[in-house]
Parts: sequence; C-alpha cells; structure tokens
Amino acid sequence: MTLEHWQLPYAEGRVLLIDKPLRWTSFDAVKKIRIATRISKVGHAGTLDPLATGLLIICTGRKTKEISSYMAQEKEYEACFTLGSVTSTYDLESTPINYQSIDHLTESDIRNTLAGFLGVQLQVPPAHSAIKREGRPAYLDARKGREVVLEPRRIEIRELTLLRLALPIVEVKVVCTTGTYIRSLANDVGHRLGCGAHLSTLRRTRIGEMPVSGALSIDAFLTQLEQEKVYHQKG
Repeated sequence: MTLEHWQLPYAEGRVLLIDKPLRWTSFDAVKKIRIATRISKVGHAGTLDPLATGLLIICTGRKTKEISSYMAQEKEYEACFTLGSVTSTYDLESTPINYQSIDHLTESDIRNTLAGFLGVQLQVPPAHSAIKREGRPAYLDARKGREVVLEPRRIEIRELTLLRLALPIVEVKVVCTTGTYIRSLANDVGHRLGCGAHLSTLRRTRIGEMPVSGALSIDAFLTQLEQEKVYHQKG
C-alpha cells in the first residue's frame, strides 16, 4: 500500500503523548489514532482504566518496538480515595457497599497509614483486572461471581503524599513502579484504617520524565493531524 506524505512520519514511528479522556478505554484511544492516521501498527504503553484520565503513551510504526521500555518506567498519579465504603472492583465501576463510620479518624491516623505503604512490598491485584489466568482475563471470571485468586506482585511505592483531606475524600499523589494498581492501594489503605475505601478518581500525571502537561487531548491531536495533511498537500 502506498502511503501519503503526511502518513510517512507515523509509519516511520512517532511517540504520541495523549491525555486520555474519562470513560474511554486505552484501546479506544489507540483505535481512534489508528483510524485517523490510517497506520495499522499502533499501540499504547500501559493501560489506563476507563474511569481514569491522564497520560497515555501511544506509539506508531517502528516506535511500537519501544513500548516495553516505556511501560517499565516510573509512574506518577493523583488519586482520590473515598473512605468508609468498599466496592468489588475497588473503584466506581461497581456500587459502594459496607458503609462504616469514619468519625474516629484523624489527619494523623491517615498520614501515618499512608506512610506505612512506602517502599517495596507485595500487592495483590484486583480480581477485576486484565491479568490473565489460564489464558483468560481475570475480570471475566470475577464478573460472573467466580472466585478469583491472584498472586501478589512485587511493587514499590516511592512517594505517597497527602494532597488534600476533605473526609471522606483523601486526595493523594502516588509515585510508583510499573505494575502497581492504585485501586488495590486504595482498598488496602481502607483496610488498614479499618473503615474500607475505594478509588473514586485517578489521573496519571507522569510516565518516566514525560508529564501529562506535554500531552494532547484526542481532539487536539486530530486538529494537529489535519494541519499536517494541509501542510503536505500545499507542499
């Protein structure tokens, strides 16, 4: 297939920083860019859940060979944990249940608990995750009510900073290694506080040295792409 001039940079390979919108899957963003560029070889470097926003690295063409190197880099997030209830998915994909009082909690309790999660540790991923068991994503069995037992994974929480406290909301900044589930962290924090918690918002703000401030929205990328087409047509 003959490529048009404006397609050549994408076929040769580009690394795109995209600010993923709420309720889009990571594949939705990949599919949109694949259709817009008409380049079949497009992939992302690290999934964001539909209810998360923020930095998604998308590689095209030959740059897809570098995806694994981006996936291995340190991640930074801003997240809100809602204390006093839990969900089966550890986030708002499912309904909060088991409401408990948080009246006894102090800021000192919360800061001390957060500090206890710093460092290298084993974390159990959510049952509602894409981790494969016998070739099937775990969430397929979890959605059917089947028991899902996942092995703990070695992760490192390098920073866990309290940004804002407005109970029941605890807003935090998390810097962590790849493979860390912020949903599981929220659930574990709630368990340790004795009141339960779930993840209510999540935004990925950095991957390695690349901040979300350097990312484009999907609409902005599509506008830029149209400008590139016009430039090449005039040339």
